Amino acid sequence: MKIKPEHFEQLKTLIEPLDAATLRTRYQNKDFPRSDNVKNLDMRYRWDLFHMIPPCTRHPFSKTMYEYMNDDHIDTALRRIVPPL
Repeated sequence: MKIKPEHFEQLKTLIEPLDAATLRTRYQNKDFPRSDNVKNLDMRYRWDLFHMIPPCTRHPFSKTMYEYMNDDHIDTALRRIVPPL
């Protein structure tokens, strides 16, 4: 995994509070916008959690991560943080 340990811990700290049982149930029931177009539910859920991080926090953090990673690397980190639905 290419993410720096400090960025991984920060990402984990930001994502874990968002990963709530009620939200998981909604996604499992495909009760979210454009669910009919989703091919990979777990990936969609991971990235939706990522985008639920408030923009004022996410944008500076993302900018730093994208200096040395791409979406594939970030998705690998998200897979380690977010258990499958």
